[in-house]
Amino acid sequence: MISAALHDAEGRDLLLAYRVLIMSGRLIAVALFVSAVLMTINVSAQDAKRVLPPNPVAVGMSSGHVLKKEGATSGQISRTQLELIQKVNGYFNQMTSLKGSFVQTSADNKRLRGKFYIMRPGRFRFDFSPPSKLVIISDGQNIAIQDHDLKTDDRWDLAYTPFRALFQKNVDLLRDARVFEAQEVDDTIVIVFEDKSAEAASRIKLFLTTKPALQLKAWITKDMQGYDTRIDLSDAVKVDSLDVSLFNPAAVPFERSR
Repeated sequence: MISAALHDAEGRDLLLAYRVLIMSGRLIAVALFVSAVLMTINVSAQDAKRVLPPNPVAVGMSSGHVLKKEGATSGQISRTQLELIQKVNGYFNQMTSLKGSFVQTSADNKRLRGKFYIMRPGRFRFDFSPPSKLVIISDGQNIAIQDHDLKTDDRWDLAYTPFRALFQKNVDLLRDARVFEAQEVDDTIVIVFEDKSAEAASRIKLFLTTKPALQLKAWITKDMQGYDTRIDLSDAVKVDSLDVSLFNPAAVPFERSR
């Protein structure tokens, strides 16, 4: 009987050890699965488009949230507001090429200066002055954000900037944008809008002076986190044409002297 009891105890011990071994194997398998999932998530996050710092055309600044406030429709806009919007449409539709200087003021009051070049439809370039080594170029299809300090070269479709609505061939804000504000104050037209496309989820506040002639003077972009970036233009002049190579990202050496 003692021998039988010992035999039964050994059997129970073996069974318990076997169950523990099985459970350990399951835990290892679960751990390996969780590790694989986390690695996949990490790779996906690295592959995703990163949110870029403040820039003049608000590309890459969306947090992915959708604004709840709806813009006005043509039926909700007064005659005066409609006339102002049409003036802005006409200004951009008549613009061929524009160049000048700019000052960018971000939400933390940091200021950066540089030169800008615009050639409609779709092409623009913002060349930041030292100590910044940032260049933003659109060739009409894609935008290159080149930081020669960080050695980064981010590429975005033009649809990811709300300025697509202003730099396209046929500008019609009522058709392509949600207009939130249109007024004239102290000889300055103020238009607030956002592109209707889901990709360009930033809001723009335009300032155009009316005297001596209608002229784009400044704009403020608001990203989905509520931060403002202001761009003030100076020495802006219309030109007949610009060198097309200015808008070719490949023409910018990645290691350049400033």
